[in-house]
Amino acid sequence: MPKLKTKSGVKKRFKLTASGKVKAGPAGKRHRLISHNAKYIRQNRGTSILAKPDADRVKLWIPYGLD
Repeated sequence: MPKLKTKSGVKKRFKLTASGKVKAGPAGKRHRLISHNAKYIRQNRGTSILAKPDADRVKLWIPYGLD
């Protein structure tokens, strides 16, 4: 069997914790931030842990994990 490829968008947007949970940053913080107010930018700082159904979907796209 050939090796499975990791989805390239997942490599850029998600990280795995040591316990196998999936960390993700907020949506809407990559570009065009001038159109958002300071409160929006401030409250969407940092990362969060995805819910289990979402994390299971993301893990399908990273067959060998993330390095």
